[in-house]
Amino acid sequence: MSSRNMGSVGARIAYYRSVLRPKLTQQQLADAAHLSLGAVRKIERGERGVSNATLEAIADALGVDPSRLRADRGPAHTRVREALPALSAAIAAYDLPEEGPVRCLHELRTAVADTVRWRLAAQYTRIVRQLPDLLAELARAYDAAGPQTRPALAGLLVRGYRSADAIAYKFGAHDLSAQLVELMRWAAPKVEDPLLAASVAYVRTETFFAAHAYSSGLRALEQALDELPISDAPPAIAARGALHMRAAVVSGRARDASAAHTHLDQARRCADRVPEGVYCGTAFGRDSVRVHEVSVAVSLGDEHVVRALEVADGWKPPQEGLPAERRSAYYIELARAQLWSGRTDDAFASLQTARSIAPQHTREHPWVREDAATLRRLKRADAESLTNFAEWCAAT
Repeated sequence: MSSRNMGSVGARIAYYRSVLRPKLTQQQLADAAHLSLGAVRKIERGERGVSNATLEAIADALGVDPSRLRADRGPAHTRVREALPALSAAIAAYDLPEEGPVRCLHELRTAVADTVRWRLAAQYTRIVRQLPDLLAELARAYDAAGPQTRPALAGLLVRGYRSADAIAYKFGAHDLSAQLVELMRWAAPKVEDPLLAASVAYVRTETFFAAHAYSSGLRALEQALDELPISDAPPAIAARGALHMRAAVVSGRARDASAAHTHLDQARRCADRVPEGVYCGTAFGRDSVRVHEVSVAVSLGDEHVVRALEVADGWKPPQEGLPAERRSAYYIELARAQLWSGRTDDAFASLQTARSIAPQHTREHPWVREDAATLRRLKRADAESLTNFAEWCAAT
């Protein structure tokens, strides 16, 4: 990069936008970063300053660390890890909150909805900047609330804890993740919403994944399915389908092909009855089930990997309706199937696609590090881009 291109934030943004393959237009960058075209133009020309939130949104859209755009910023993954103690402190006194300000219920709903949106978009630095204080505020609000508003605030606590758990689990803080799951289980019954309880059962599976306790995880999901009321309402159908979808993945990890395919079939039946969308914080629909079909095939391994490649043949996860985190997960799973099948170039292309969709999610995924390291060994030093990618995700 020339010194002229390195000279300002705007010039750096323009440079990285121009070297992407395929190249992004200013309009495409604006759309991906949720900015106006005029804002992007002014930033690149140096006519407008860039806030932390805007810089990170642009970095996410470009698939680079914010530190690559401005030299005085630390790597995104470092800032997230540094915030984990603050999250721990925020939940440690959930039942003994300190005094402080509390916004009205409407404002708290909006703040929690933002964290859900950022979780689905895998924008973890945005979450950690807001969430510790927000969780403490929600605990104060719940503690001071009367019986009429407590259920609503308990529901906000569950959603806030889930956003925090997404960070803790993906960044390897499994003890903190387990604490957050237990807090979700504490708060959910106070809402008396069976769909919210089902979503907590879905998230709880992470604890079993971390412990490789797949049989226990499957039992927990099957219990949640039994307790979920039968309903023709789309949110209830989606909740049931999501639990089957998750059970299919757990069965795949346990190498139980029969159970995995049974749960996938049930998930497909549910997906045929509802449009793709986000229901109670979880994406579900035909496209989500297809993504999980690839995940199940990779988990089962051996001859089942062929099925993952068949699903991917001629199909890509749509940008509309499917969250960035789920789309990037699809390409991470697909890359593993391609690598196992000897298609190393395709595997690297899939990893690059995952990075372009959700860089923070991709960077922290253990399979990405493993597969990037394997690709680097197989291909030796014949690809500078592969070396750069491996260094970016800390593959060894």
